Amino acid sequence: MAFPKPRSSSFATTSRTHMRPSGGTIDDSFLTEIKNTQNRKLSQKQKTLSCQFSIGDQLSPWPTYTTDQTILHNRKPCSYDYRKRAGSWQKQPLGITKPRYLEQLENYLRKELLLLDLSTDSTQELRLQPYREIFEFFIEDFKTYKPLLSSITYQREKIRALEPLKAKLVTVNEDCNEKILAMRAEERYEISMLKREKMNLLKLIDKKNEEKISLQSEVSKLRKNLAEEYLRYLSERDARKILIADLNELRYQREDMSLAQSPGIWGEDPVKLTLALKMARQDLTRTQMELNTMKANFGDVVPRRDFEMQEKTNKDLQEQVLDSLRSDYEEVCKEHEILLQLHMTTLKERDQFHSELQEIQRTSTPRPDWSKCEDVVAGGPDRWQKLAEGKNSDQLVDVLLEEIGEGLLREKDFFPGLGYGEAIPPFLRYDGFVENKKPSKKDVINLLKDAWKQRLVEEKEKFPDFFFSFLEHRFGPSEAMAWAYTIFENIKLFRSNEVMSQFYAVLMGKRSESVYIKQKETVAQLLKEMTNADSQNEGVITMENLSTVLKSNFPFKKEEKIQELMEAGGWHPNSSNADLLNYRSLFIEDEEGQSMPFVQKLWEQYVDEKDEYLQELKQELGLELYDEVTLPRLREALMNIDPGLDKQTLNGYLSRAFQLPMTELPEEGEEKEEGIVVRLKIALERLQMTDIRRMGSREQEPTS
Repeated sequence: MAFPKPRSSSFATTSRTHMRPSGGTIDDSFLTEIKNTQNRKLSQKQKTLSCQFSIGDQLSPWPTYTTDQTILHNRKPCSYDYRKRAGSWQKQPLGITKPRYLEQLENYLRKELLLLDLSTDSTQELRLQPYREIFEFFIEDFKTYKPLLSSITYQREKIRALEPLKAKLVTVNEDCNEKILAMRAEERYEISMLKREKMNLLKLIDKKNEEKISLQSEVSKLRKNLAEEYLRYLSERDARKILIADLNELRYQREDMSLAQSPGIWGEDPVKLTLALKMARQDLTRTQMELNTMKANFGDVVPRRDFEMQEKTNKDLQEQVLDSLRSDYEEVCKEHEILLQLHMTTLKERDQFHSELQEIQRTSTPRPDWSKCEDVVAGGPDRWQKLAEGKNSDQLVDVLLEEIGEGLLREKDFFPGLGYGEAIPPFLRYDGFVENKKPSKKDVINLLKDAWKQRLVEEKEKFPDFFFSFLEHRFGPSEAMAWAYTIFENIKLFRSNEVMSQFYAVLMGKRSESVYIKQKETVAQLLKEMTNADSQNEGVITMENLSTVLKSNFPFKKEEKIQELMEAGGWHPNSSNADLLNYRSLFIEDEEGQSMPFVQKLWEQYVDEKDEYLQELKQELGLELYDEVTLPRLREALMNIDPGLDKQTLNGYLSRAFQLPMTELPEEGEEKEEGIVVRLKIALERLQMTDIRRMGSREQEPTS
């Protein structure tokens, strides 16, 4: 390793200071002695020295040929007084004496090594620690080279810190390679399946082509047979005509002979008769010549009637064959298009499932231990078991948030007003502070039920205005705003409560109140029909009666959906149809307004069926969420997926989707294709808010 040379040729006259372990400078006599010693060494050709710079850019007196077997003394470098021992250092011969600072470092290292406990598992790490400290002392004292030595230490630590990242990178690389190999294997499998499918379709097309060729050969054979039959019949006709002519000639000859033998029979002049006979024979000869001429000219001519009949038969056969081939070809094309669409759909689903899997793998967290909440929630383990029964992790998080929020809500005495902004609901527009009435959860639920009863009677106002009017009528104008804030904060907090969550959704415009009303009407209708089925008025019906009532009220539900409702009502696979059921218990509510599992399952199925209905509508339109849809196209899609829709219900859906009054909707056939448009996402969100359900099966014919 090459070191830089001193700035001055005179080593003794340099003004730089030499830092000792204990601080201070080296006197001039000492520097002169070092210079003389080094000059003597340079004159000795048999020895080779390697000089190093010590602290303060001074040359170190330690030669390279000195043995490295020296053991350090038990002294710490920073505690050594360099000034006091400078004289003794100068008196020692330069060729065999170590620098004092090196001796101090070795002494300190030996002392630290002797104090180590080498019986532990981390022996190598402990032995390395004293060397680290020596290196740090070396860096601190040699300030000229401190940046270089510090950078060496920093790079070493950085390399050590990057080792785990290197291992992690290798692991991630292996995982990615495995995923890529798995995806390639799956793609190879799909490609092989598509190739196999392609070969089957090619075989089918070859089979159809062979059938076409065989039919064409059969048609040509029939034409040939027809031509042969035509020639045979033509020959028979000509032979028949010739035979008739011969018979006529024989008959004429016989008549001539009879007339010649008995001339007096006719009483005519024989000369005259002979002349007439001669003329008749001339006419016969002429006629025969004309007949032969016509035979020669028109012997191969087919009668027009036979030709037209045969031409019509041939044309019919050709049309039948072509229609059959055309229908087969169209069927094959349709099957091919269906297979292509199915392939594209499968690819999209694969990509979607793959992205969902990656998202789930990225965001999935370990399942929490919910039993820890038993000692935290008010009421102890019994109340927690009641709250957590039948709920998933997301719902349990809502329960915990409600328990925490309920405590915080109880601690508040006042609510700050939200002001008079346009985004603030009308019933919350207020400046200042309003009192927290701190009602119990049961009181809030009873108040909401009373509001719903009043709403069913009065439906003139908008729901937010009606809610504030109800509070004014109930508590007076001075207390209405405080109760409005109190009720709003409670229903916003308790989302898991059925009554509060539905009231909050309707109040904030996230759901139409017709959804709540229709649900209550459905439940009331079920209770009424079950009561009618209870002929003895004993409060019980059979499972068969329950199944009949459900199928009559929900004719378009699948069998498994009916089965789920019966299981929620208490039916089990090992139960018989004669088992009795207390049907009134299916419709009762607890003190917090929570329905029984039967009514909850009914609501869950309604939500799922609405989502399926809207998803089917989106697929029928074939548009992306941010594409625009016209009113005629949405009308057509609704009629296609639900032909049982009547005109009034259909117009209600369109009015909700396009935010138009029903009176302003154009009639069917009068709409313009570029007229009223709306984004598909917005239309689906608006339909999601309203009460939308299937009115008939998709195979049903549309009704007027």
